[in-house]
Amino acid sequence: MSLNTDHIKLIFGLKLKQLRQEKELSLNDLSQKSGLSISYINEIEKGKKYPKADKISALADALEIEYDSLVSLKLSRKLEPISNLLKSNFLTEIPFDFFGIDPANLLEMLSDAPTKLSAFINTIIKIGRSYSMSVEQFYFAVMRSYQEMYNNYFPELEEIAERFLAENSIQSDIQIDEFYLSNYLSDKYGITIEYFDEIDNPTLATIRSIYIPKTKKIKINKRISSDQRAFTLARELGFLYMGIKERPLTSSWIQVNSFDEVFNNFQASYFAGAILIRKDRLIEKLTKFFASETFESKTLKEMIDGFQTTPETLLHRIFSLLPEHFGIDKLFFLRFEAPIGSKNYSLTKELHLTKQHDPQESKNENYCRRWISLNILNSLSLIQKPGELDKLLIESQISNYIDAGNQYFVLSIARPINILENTNVSITIGFEIDETLKSKIRFLNDPKLKTRDVNQTCEKCSLFDCKDRVAAPVIMQQRRHTQAMIKAIEEFS
Repeated sequence: MSLNTDHIKLIFGLKLKQLRQEKELSLNDLSQKSGLSISYINEIEKGKKYPKADKISALADALEIEYDSLVSLKLSRKLEPISNLLKSNFLTEIPFDFFGIDPANLLEMLSDAPTKLSAFINTIIKIGRSYSMSVEQFYFAVMRSYQEMYNNYFPELEEIAERFLAENSIQSDIQIDEFYLSNYLSDKYGITIEYFDEIDNPTLATIRSIYIPKTKKIKINKRISSDQRAFTLARELGFLYMGIKERPLTSSWIQVNSFDEVFNNFQASYFAGAILIRKDRLIEKLTKFFASETFESKTLKEMIDGFQTTPETLLHRIFSLLPEHFGIDKLFFLRFEAPIGSKNYSLTKELHLTKQHDPQESKNENYCRRWISLNILNSLSLIQKPGELDKLLIESQISNYIDAGNQYFVLSIARPINILENTNVSITIGFEIDETLKSKIRFLNDPKLKTRDVNQTCEKCSLFDCKDRVAAPVIMQQRRHTQAMIKAIEEFS
């Protein structure tokens, strides 16, 4: 990657500042020796200005170095990390503006504390490489952090959804479905909807939908269900209604071109959930659900059927409304996939509100096999027939995290993935149990709710006699050994 003008100005300024300090010259000293003003030299050192040839010559003479040495882009070893940083894609690929950071301000920070800040940024880059984190994965991590920061509830998107519903006189008791959406997209935006299957397009078998801007066509996979088609069309409506141009053209990510695509996809998806699952109706149903003395899985099944939605869309919507409308915000959300009959679990979605909760991603460790998120996948595999795509399981559990000392009510729904052969998915919401939660969810005292002792991973678990264990507790043992060493050293003093 070639350096742009801003980067060249920064490198020159850093070199000038370093050489001035090595010569033990103040800004005033260099000003007097070169004939340049203090303010002008200061602007150069901050990377804001690049001097003309005659001024560079004056600075070189004042510093008693060669002109070519001063204008060279080669930095000293101390400042080499900055050169590596500028030659990388870091400054252009990271969405600084999304965090309210002006990249120009970052460059100024680099000029003020070059070695420490560049070393810090280089450390982040190296950590990303060590964990094989791509730019795309970084974008998704940023998006996840953004959702967690706002408790996954976005009033401005709620207002846009409500405005759409009001403009089209859609009453709260009317359920939007795929037929309404297909007609609306056709009449309002001139969208044509066509269908494809894996026989004609085998390489696209795992894609739910494709949008073709040139012909204004939405191609939909024949294998997806009616509620999935409704979400697909509602998401497309979100892009169009909000006037979003920079967006992915496929339902599943094939490639990510920018962070704006990731962010805009989230906004359109949120809009889709908000118009398909009306806030007031869901709040009413959840209020009755939480007021019940007993946990009834059929109530959740009725919500899924009543809103004509996928379990994942429903739990996402519940996850969004709980903090804002019920004051319940100590939550986590997990999505696991696994081949039917396999225990090769993949965590594909994860959100934590308020704090990082105990169940969390551990790529190099084995998740606790007592988690209901995993057990429900095993249970589904045992009861489904080959090719059966409409099976649905709902299970709940109170999980005691024995080492952390936390307790959660965990609700999980599992079903087959209809566009992935022989693959099941589980979607889970976990509620950290405290006195506040007990006062808001009455069925937590239901004696029929099963309770299990669980942990984060086998490698961290202190339950040596666990029959579900699939790996030795090596991390826990190492921690105990370290603590024993510290204690032994303390005894010497």
